[in-house]
Amino acid sequence: MTNILQALKNLTENPVIDISARYQVIGRNRANSMGEALEAYVKDLFCDTFNIQNEIEKNKVYSEKFSYIGNQNNPPDLMITSGDAIEVKKIESVGSQIALNSSYPKNKLYSDSPMITEECRTCEDWSEKDIIYVVGVLQQDKLKALWFVYGDCYAATKDIYERIKNKISEGVNGLPDVEFSESKELGRVNRVDPLGITYLRIRGMWGIDNPVHVFDYLTTIEDESDLTVNAILLSEKYNSFPESDRRAIENITSDNFSISDVEIKSPNNLARLLPAKLIKFVK
Repeated sequence: MTNILQALKNLTENPVIDISARYQVIGRNRANSMGEALEAYVKDLFCDTFNIQNEIEKNKVYSEKFSYIGNQNNPPDLMITSGDAIEVKKIESVGSQIALNSSYPKNKLYSDSPMITEECRTCEDWSEKDIIYVVGVLQQDKLKALWFVYGDCYAATKDIYERIKNKISEGVNGLPDVEFSESKELGRVNRVDPLGITYLRIRGMWGIDNPVHVFDYLTTIEDESDLTVNAILLSEKYNSFPESDRRAIENITSDNFSISDVEIKSPNNLARLLPAKLIKFVK
């Protein structure tokens, strides 16, 4: 089974900056293509498939390492078999906020979430997974920064978001003289016009601050460097990985690589500090 420690070790050995050249970005919608290139890089990081050129062979490795590979409309993008979920986000500016669209931030991924597909729900026997947000900053087709942040370091528990979502939905659906129907969104209004042929979908558009702002009290992006990689995870999570993977990453001797014990603000209680690991690589 693969994990984030293996991925970070692979990254120090294969730091790809020119994403578009490495993954041959083509197509009219270049923004989407760059997002797909970033996701392909993340797959290679977790599967160590950089030297496999044959697509059939590479897909075989993916099918061994991942139980689910998703689409743009439903989280997550990837699920490691018996391991973590991964959500990949592309932004084009170091300071940009991150659009999550109709899915609120997640500290964990749950199998009963209405936002995931049935295939995701049933691809393996699971009820809850830790989730990694992988945020890549792509400037002029070059990877400037890459963040790996676990959801429980970044987002509050789901009841915080559900409460707001439900309050808004209840308010919208309580409007008089409006015909609503069942919807996974905030609401859907039917028969808006006299012919009864027009409907209105009411969607939530969630977003979250960039990790560079959220964790600016811990680390930053090195302007002078070509690539800065930051990974943040709770110490408890770090210690749950196999000792062989921990030793492998701790034995990296490069001056550009470091592992630090830090304390991060709890996403649920600002008065509480959580012991965590900050793993950093600069090229």
